[in-house]
Amino acid sequence: MENGRAHTLTVLFILTCALGYVTLLEETPQDTAYNTKRGIVASILVFLCFGVTQAKDGPFSRPHPAYWRFWLCVSVVYELFLIFILFQTVHDGRQFMKYIDPNLGVALPERDYGGNCLIYDPGNETDPFHNVWDKLDGFVPAHFLGWYLKTLMIRDWWMCMIISVMFEFLEYSLEHQLPNFSECWWDHWIMDVILCNGFGIYCGMKTLGWLSLKTYKWQGLWNIPTYKGKIKRIAFQFTPYSWVKFEWKPASSLRRWLAVCGIIFVFLLAELNTFYLKFVLWMPPEHYLVLLRLVFFVNVGGVGMREIYDFMDDPKFHKKLGQQAWLVATITVTEFLIVVKYDPYTLTLSLPFYITQCWILGILLVLTWTIWRFFIRDITLRYKEIRRQKQEHKYEKDKCVSNGDGHSPVPDEQNGNKLRERKFLIPATD
Repeated sequence: MENGRAHTLTVLFILTCALGYVTLLEETPQDTAYNTKRGIVASILVFLCFGVTQAKDGPFSRPHPAYWRFWLCVSVVYELFLIFILFQTVHDGRQFMKYIDPNLGVALPERDYGGNCLIYDPGNETDPFHNVWDKLDGFVPAHFLGWYLKTLMIRDWWMCMIISVMFEFLEYSLEHQLPNFSECWWDHWIMDVILCNGFGIYCGMKTLGWLSLKTYKWQGLWNIPTYKGKIKRIAFQFTPYSWVKFEWKPASSLRRWLAVCGIIFVFLLAELNTFYLKFVLWMPPEHYLVLLRLVFFVNVGGVGMREIYDFMDDPKFHKKLGQQAWLVATITVTEFLIVVKYDPYTLTLSLPFYITQCWILGILLVLTWTIWRFFIRDITLRYKEIRRQKQEHKYEKDKCVSNGDGHSPVPDEQNGNKLRERKFLIPATD
């Protein structure tokens, strides 16, 4: 408690000194645009200082609770920025990006990953595998690292594979809207699903296995006698304080099934937003803002998934959705609304007929399975259980009312009572 008070007072003192210096000792420049940028940045920094010291702690405590409070406040700032962009005209919103980077605000062509899809091109004698080397850009390690971290968030092999494969189907379905989605078949299924995504998921599951078997016994840094032990303790500061295994069990109840479907939907929507946002806001794929957004989602996604799991697994204790999960969902929806507003024409380009048929068939199969699993099957099992209980009750009743020779003991008891009555009614004769 005393440490907490010390940190809050320290931050307050430093913040007050910084504002006092700007007010009393620094001359204000006569540049309106510069002062506007500077004032916005200062306002954000003051809000972050307040949030880091005063915001509510989340489920994670390593490497430090303040680290996760910082990302919670960044989530609020990012959502406010998205709301601001949403309320601008398309032209003003795109031109506003120039205030962040003067190189933005210019329409950029999307790179087409399709074209010549020959793995071995005999027409190119110099390098017949040039198509493969052309596809090996910076997004290959990004795919691997991204799915490694997503696996640490979701902590379930099946869910990760479903999201990975479904996103490839989405790329197939939407390549008529974004040329960036047009890739070769081997780029989709071999390089993405099997090599990059699959290997990332595999490494993530191995890490999860190690974390689940690790002994979580913490010792103070200054209580460790050796330097090797101190270095090891510092490294372990960046591992979880304790471990919770996620058991999603989507088929156990309709509530969990709908929750898991909702998680998959939000994941896929956030993935699509990555491509559509840079398309409508005219940001090149290699721009640092695209990378910063991915870093942001890596940090807030893990906390959000833990809060969603706690809310699903123990709704009596966790009576409301966690603050970080609420913000992640809101940010994902706001990003999609910006895409809808800024380029409705691209989004309304109709799907090819065969693609539409495939999606309708897939949705019908999921709905059919849902109705069968949680309604028809449950009703059938309930009917069989009631019928079995009735049969057992009837069997027990028959067993109670029948004796060894197959005669009912009730008539024999009645006959005995009648004989006793006759004995009392016949007068004695000497």
